[in-house]
Amino acid sequence: MNKNKHIKAIQGKLIKLKDWLLKVFLLSWQFSFMLIILYRVVPVPVTPLHIVRLFEQMAGSDEMRLNKSWRGVDYIGNNMIKATIVGEDLQFFEHYGFDFEQIYKSIESSINGGKKLRGASTISQQTAKNLFFTPSRSWIRKGLEFYITVSIELLWSKRRILEVYLNIIEMGKGIYGAEAAANFYYNKSASELSKNEAASIVACFPNPRRWTANKPSRYIERKQSVIVRYMKYVKIPWKQKGTK
Repeated sequence: MNKNKHIKAIQGKLIKLKDWLLKVFLLSWQFSFMLIILYRVVPVPVTPLHIVRLFEQMAGSDEMRLNKSWRGVDYIGNNMIKATIVGEDLQFFEHYGFDFEQIYKSIESSINGGKKLRGASTISQQTAKNLFFTPSRSWIRKGLEFYITVSIELLWSKRRILEVYLNIIEMGKGIYGAEAAANFYYNKSASELSKNEAASIVACFPNPRRWTANKPSRYIERKQSVIVRYMKYVKIPWKQKGTK
């Protein structure tokens, strides 16, 4: 009799836990969806990565810095946009959030060549990651990132995705966004960047806290030259205003 009561008590607690987890899930989904809708038109004030980096700076010896300056995509500049497309996601204007060809090549290379699985994240995926997540990795986060990516592809335009991406991405220690990077490295606006300057910033994207755009290593210079070479082939599918 006591055993049955104990089992029923455990079952009752499990049901309550399940209900609580469901409520947390629904609230989290509603909150994230609300932010996705809001960020269609409102500049992103802060991201989890901004906060993580500030705490890392406080705990370490790096200077406390959070440089960011929101700029509309029309005022970021063609050179920065084209360099980003070449360096990060050549199929950005054609795909729907995921570049399955690159994902397949990455998996095939890993299986057949024994190489480490390469990242095949699109600009849309990186925007989703930077908007809502910290740098830590897990399969759960990957699943949530998939949901966010699909959501912004459905609810935002490509123009807006690129605008948000180029305003929140990390471009140096405490430097976020194209405008802040242009000011910090070259003392000019993003719209005034030359092809070489824009390409140098983009070449540092994989590890912007290790490499420096205005003092490029040989490796970064090689990447920069490749990016510049292919920028002329990128066609922006909207008319830019306010840029050179």
